Amino acid sequence: MAMVATMKTALLDERGGLRTFVIVLATDDEAVKSLTSFAVNQRLAASHFTAIGAFSRAVVAYFDWSAKQYRHISIDEQVEVLSLMGDVTIEDGKPKVHAHVVLGKADATAHGGHLIEASVRPTLEIVVTETPRPLHRRFDPASGVALIDPAAEKVRRG
Repeated sequence: MAMVATMKTALLDERGGLRTFVIVLATDDEAVKSLTSFAVNQRLAASHFTAIGAFSRAVVAYFDWSAKQYRHISIDEQVEVLSLMGDVTIEDGKPKVHAHVVLGKADATAHGGHLIEASVRPTLEIVVTETPRPLHRRFDPASGVALIDPAAEKVRRG
């Protein structure tokens, strides 16, 4: 049975092509899906974000250079989100969320990596700042992943 997302958002400031939002997620919201949905709805094209809160479980990953793929690691316990940061860029014509996280366990150890998915409990507080010029990702054959191409320019929100 799917849970109803309880994401709350507000536009905090808008001037000179910059927009700043707050997003507050609640228990059982899926962090990456919620942030991606927000990015699509707001047509974000070049944003960065930071967040703190807690998860009941998470999947993080690290990039295995020799295999050119991400290795997933499940963390199946309540953790504090000590730091969550990332960006939203355009990849294949749509907003792409790229996030890294550091999670604190009950024994005060920290684990982290690329955030793949996470179930919020009890909250995740995210501040998103959008810049006026879009950023695009392009596939990089050397690494096997899409990287930001600062030279790529396209018209922003149509």
